[in-house]
Amino acid sequence: MIRAGRSRVVAIGVEALSPERADWLQPLARERSRLVLPAPRLRRLGFDRTSPGAIALPRLDLGRIETLSLQVGARFDAPVAALTRLDKAALELARVALVLPAIVVAKVAGPAVAQAGLIEVEAAAIEQYRAATVASLHIVARAPVPLEGAPDTEFVVFRGGEGLRDQVAVIVGKPDFDDTVTVRLHSACLTGDLFGSLKCDCGDQLRHTAKFMAENEGGVLLYLDQEGRGNGLSNKIRAYKLQTQGFDTYDADEVLGFDHDQRGFDFAAAMLSQLGVKRVRVMTNNPQKIAALEAAGLEVDSHQRILGRKTDQNVMYLAAKRDRAGHMIDVDSASQKGSAKE
Repeated sequence: MIRAGRSRVVAIGVEALSPERADWLQPLARERSRLVLPAPRLRRLGFDRTSPGAIALPRLDLGRIETLSLQVGARFDAPVAALTRLDKAALELARVALVLPAIVVAKVAGPAVAQAGLIEVEAAAIEQYRAATVASLHIVARAPVPLEGAPDTEFVVFRGGEGLRDQVAVIVGKPDFDDTVTVRLHSACLTGDLFGSLKCDCGDQLRHTAKFMAENEGGVLLYLDQEGRGNGLSNKIRAYKLQTQGFDTYDADEVLGFDHDQRGFDFAAAMLSQLGVKRVRVMTNNPQKIAALEAAGLEVDSHQRILGRKTDQNVMYLAAKRDRAGHMIDVDSASQKGSAKE
């Protein structure tokens, strides 16, 4: 339950809305429920929207809710209304929890909810949560961890940044923090980093970066818990399923209600600052990462592309990143082994 002043709502993610929960909520809501959806999903439904909105739910029809939230090719069947503060807080809570950004929000009376024993959270606490996690970022552990191709390596674990999750700074070699330090911001990719997925170039970029730093005066590789461009693992796999149906990586995310990139990198800059890094050479193909570090006050001396393998399975993904997100990728130059180039 989310509260702001004397107003309260029950917020249930569509993923968690079972028939039993719907039957429990319907009499409490008294036809005051709505389905809160982000702008990308509303556009997929046919609305001309740049902001999130809500669709009225006179009754909790699970089939209708699932259609509006997830079905490919679904169209709107009712008007969309602007969000209240509590609606916006519910959508932000879904983002923090890495669940599908589709929330049933029901305005209910206080006494009825008190009997249900629900956890209550202030809207202000949700609104301030992301900024608070950046401000509270701190080191909780560090130790040498020799890697293949980079044996002189230390892992420094930070708590915070993205929710309650941990982030890792991998210090390769002995970089001079008083000089320009080679840095990469690497968002975690379970499928590519660990399992060697052919659908992306993430694993190649990770390993080539560590090897390059080990051979070139060291550096800092930030391993950030931002699976699926910040959407979370379950939503990333949902997007993969949509890609098998012909959607590119960005259109697949939009079908699920996500913008092209949910990530923020302010906490990555804070990690570097806590390590004493002031000037950086960034290993990235993503201009947003360069801009984020500059906006955070770090001096970016230069950048260096880091390329992975081109496969039959990832060539469309690489092209989409180049054409739709401005990534500095020459798809024709990506090799079977990968390379780092200026």
